[in-house]
Amino acid sequence: MLKAAVRVFAKNGFHATRVSDVAKAAGVADGTIYLYFKSKEEVLISLFEDRVEKLLAFMSDELPKLPTAPQRLRAVIDMQLGLLEGEREFAEVVTVIIRQSTKLLKEFAAPKFTAYLDAIARIVSDGQASGDFRKDVSPHIAARAVFGALDGITLTWALGRAEHGALGRAATQLSDVLLRGLAP
Repeated sequence: MLKAAVRVFAKNGFHATRVSDVAKAAGVADGTIYLYFKSKEEVLISLFEDRVEKLLAFMSDELPKLPTAPQRLRAVIDMQLGLLEGEREFAEVVTVIIRQSTKLLKEFAAPKFTAYLDAIARIVSDGQASGDFRKDVSPHIAARAVFGALDGITLTWALGRAEHGALGRAATQLSDVLLRGLAP
């Protein structure tokens, strides 16, 4: 059902999409959608939360296994862009469509987004403590810069040709730029 919702949101936009459009694309009756979701906003929230929860789980489960902050930051960038490779429509939904719902952004996305930014800021702070990153940069400013760069890359990829492999190349280049900028 969520995959069908991604296709419909990417094709029609959030405001023009009706729950019946999602149901039709999923091959189910309109009422079936309402068994799982109260509204199209809840469908969009579920899409967003599913992806952010995967990122946060990766950050809490896998990142501690990496020995240095630069390796952890590179892994976050690789993971976020890697999750979108081959998913142009989903990338469009998370970069364009979600922004069309102010309620979603304020009520639901903000706490998850804050947790995500805090996790990146912790990586930067850890890197500062270990001497891997310069100490004159605010960890939260660096986290927002990382997100802004990732968001911009995703947006231009999703709205452009969405070439296969482009996000992997972008992840490597972005990591190199950011890590050089954070180096002491």
